[in-house]
Amino acid sequence: MVLAKPSPESEDSEVRDRGDKEVGVVRAGQPGVEDIDRVALEEPLQLVVNGHAVAVLMRTPGDDEELAVGFLWTEGIISRGDQVLKVDLATKENHALVFLDDGVEVDLNRLTRHLFSASSCGLCGKASIDAITSLHEPVPDGPSFPESSLLEAPSFLRSAQATFEKTGGLHASGIFSKEGSLLALREDVGRHNALDKLLGWALLKGQDLSENFILMSGRLSFELMQKALAGRLPLVAGISAPSSLAVEFSRESNQTLVGFLRAPHYNVYAGIDRVVSEC
Repeated sequence: MVLAKPSPESEDSEVRDRGDKEVGVVRAGQPGVEDIDRVALEEPLQLVVNGHAVAVLMRTPGDDEELAVGFLWTEGIISRGDQVLKVDLATKENHALVFLDDGVEVDLNRLTRHLFSASSCGLCGKASIDAITSLHEPVPDGPSFPESSLLEAPSFLRSAQATFEKTGGLHASGIFSKEGSLLALREDVGRHNALDKLLGWALLKGQDLSENFILMSGRLSFELMQKALAGRLPLVAGISAPSSLAVEFSRESNQTLVGFLRAPHYNVYAGIDRVVSEC
């Protein structure tokens, strides 16, 4: 199987090159000798919607328009890409000024985050446990995914992680076709940011994800499952472990949840009917 070439729009962004920086480092066994290392960038992004500050996202710079749109989608503020008139990233550094269509009612109290979201945050910053309830219906039954597509996906994901290759410090989320082709990948210091960027890409491009699966490099949490449900993704896979709430949520949302996906092994915690063995 040939790894799908990333789309041109994912390659020509100068901002994407800001994902890492050089720092001085002293390595074990070499006291007094300063070397150079590359580390992942982490900077705040102030998200402003129709003039109202709604969140500060600690993220890796790059794909900020997608991050802003994906965040608003998964938080239930928007449901379609055409509801976003403009995302202004140029007026002020590390600010995303989002302008929504007049027909979009922005209930700021509906946002499930307070004004700060750390890159490592899972459910931190939630206003209350009541605000965590899902905003979306369970996904319908189907489709099915060949086991071979799942088993090959981690190597494709790892091959495409350009900034991780330089820093070793970024999470990744990748969208795959049923046949196992990598359609898009996003990296970030935050697991949920990487997913929001990817979902923002899909919403802005009008990409239907109901026949695709997603693979994430880190632990699978409740919040990540919620975001994947917003994107109508029927199968969510992770190289690492799921949390107990992620498992419970996937069973309620009718999503297939695959953890510890490291060929030739994997665990299916929900929705086994979607995984088709070719043996």
